[in-house]
Amino acid sequence: MTIKIGNAPCSWGVEFAGDPRNPDWRVVLREAAHAGYRGIELGPIGFMPEDPPQVADALAESELELIGGVVFRPFHDPAKWDDTLDAAVRTCKALVAHGAQHLVIIDSISPRRAPTAGRWDAAEKMDSAEWSAFRDRIAQVAKIGAEEYGLTVGIHAHAAGFMDFEPELERLLDEVDESLLKICFDTGHHSYAGYDPVAFMKRHAQRISYMHFKDIDPDVKARVVANSTGFYEACGQGIFCNLGDGDVDFANVRQILLDSGFEGWCTVEQDCDPTIEGTDPLGDATINRNYLNSIGFK
Repeated sequence: MTIKIGNAPCSWGVEFAGDPRNPDWRVVLREAAHAGYRGIELGPIGFMPEDPPQVADALAESELELIGGVVFRPFHDPAKWDDTLDAAVRTCKALVAHGAQHLVIIDSISPRRAPTAGRWDAAEKMDSAEWSAFRDRIAQVAKIGAEEYGLTVGIHAHAAGFMDFEPELERLLDEVDESLLKICFDTGHHSYAGYDPVAFMKRHAQRISYMHFKDIDPDVKARVVANSTGFYEACGQGIFCNLGDGDVDFANVRQILLDSGFEGWCTVEQDCDPTIEGTDPLGDATINRNYLNSIGFK
């Protein structure tokens, strides 16, 4: 059984392709390799050039494998559907061009949900019609990725979107066929939402196709949830700490993966704001890789 460890551009603060604060994509590749990772995610479509030979050469130079890519778009907003679908298709094409496997679907942050991240009881819920349309948009992208491009598609719960809390995730898993949609499980977002990542993994291990490793500082989490702090402000306050410093039990996560026969990629994602003084993406990436080595993720 082989578990491989990768990283993602969001660990360098890359959330949106056009953000002028983004580091050069080649720097991200070089630093990920220097920190000891074997793979890298695509980042938001457009961050890396949509020119397969150019990206292939840079990946080869850093001896990195492209793992997958994320469609982080407002699936909850029908007015933005054309943009969401375009991003999904472009991401699929980029992944296939480099032999990557994982297409990850994330409903992006909604102003309707941002103030109640981490508080299921207080969060606004979709009505039946809105949920059905939302589910169907996710299922359509999953079908495109799986059937037209041969990718493994995983749903990823994310703080402050409409696919955030455990009841929503489990409802979606019940309503969309497993052959089309699996789980990209993010340990940190599950904790942020107020649930136990280990308990969820034990129940759904056979449907998890891909992992995102993220840890949560419990003190920061308690403060930002109580204060209805926005997601990106919470990132700036350090809610996503170095692996092993937060409330996620990664030794138990590893054991569940081993017991379930998981094979493939686990990707470190330490969302950060690189403009804050003292932020050190390369240093954090190295610390996280060393921590995972120390608990048996070689």
